[in-house]
Amino acid sequence: MSLTFSPITLNDVGSLMPIENDCHSHPWSEKTFQSCIGGRYFGYYLKDNSNNITGFYVGEYILGEATLMDICIAPKFQGNGYGKHLLEHYHHQAKLLGAEKWLLEVRAKNISALMMYINNGYTEIARRTGYYPSAIGYEDAIVMQKSL
Repeated sequence: MSLTFSPITLNDVGSLMPIENDCHSHPWSEKTFQSCIGGRYFGYYLKDNSNNITGFYVGEYILGEATLMDICIAPKFQGNGYGKHLLEHYHHQAKLLGAEKWLLEVRAKNISALMMYINNGYTEIARRTGYYPSAIGYEDAIVMQKSL
């Protein structure tokens, strides 16, 4: 499988928004997405060997810590290992920036994402009760960490 990672630029946000909208019940706005390009933020999108954009991630790096702000796989490509490739790429890029610790938060009901993070060495360090809005009420966010 031939995969291509490309840095996200402001010009890419419009083509990535459909994936963002399909992946989240409460997606980022285009303005929020644009505010997470450049500066302390880093992000990449992934294309498969057929030149399809399969997904993307956005991370933030500050003082030795990297936080995974957003990661999405287009629904038609989910379940094919692209999430793991994006997560590995995120770790590599964060390490190049000097990260010694990786952080993220995930919806408590997102079992497939939780398992991917656990299988990649993340452990739960906190829980934010009622953090995410959902169709009915709110759900918890699980804060996870991985250290070098």
